[in-house]
Amino acid sequence: MSRTRSASRLLAAAPLVAALLAPTVLAAPAAQAATGTKPLSAVLTSDGNTFDKNAADFDVLTEAVLAVLKAKPNSPVKALTQGATALTAFAPNDRAFRSLVTDLTGKRVADERKVFAAVAGLGIGTVETVLLYHVVPGATIGSARALKSDDVSLRSAQGGAIIVDVVDNGITLRDQDPDDTNARVVAVDVNKGNRQVAHVVDRVLRPADL
Repeated sequence: MSRTRSASRLLAAAPLVAALLAPTVLAAPAAQAATGTKPLSAVLTSDGNTFDKNAADFDVLTEAVLAVLKAKPNSPVKALTQGATALTAFAPNDRAFRSLVTDLTGKRVADERKVFAAVAGLGIGTVETVLLYHVVPGATIGSARALKSDDVSLRSAQGGAIIVDVVDNGITLRDQDPDDTNARVVAVDVNKGNRQVAHVVDRVLRPADL
């Protein structure tokens, strides 16, 4: 499928939410209060914010967030820089973005700079939509809570649903593309103790059927 067609479908998936305050559909025990206010943006940029050969970190994600905020300073993505705003993010690592580019282009791209260029080529609106789909606003969902949330539907800041699957004490996420491989959570509780927490995923979640 062409990148242009994919971008069009992603943009048409749902309207952008004006603020990260939409309710979360989560039937799980209440989590312990997280009071720290370190934003996830500080975590993303903590390794120097440079492209490298480490596929397990977040260089492409970081640059995607920065690109959106440069083009649209008032984007809801800005909440990732506001540590007092409670949210949970599913953070695709660089390997996840490599897989996305392979799916969209049919070509394996290892160089992170080229991976980011391919992602940015989808257009700022599409990148913003995809990023917001990875954010669950208004809730700090730690791993203990997530592991008790099998078959729960999470409402993303983009407006679409993410379904939690818990199997053998592992977490996978069902997005809006039923034909694609589901994302697995490969690391949990990044930024633990703060109101903004992230769980690392090995695939980029898709807010539309590509």
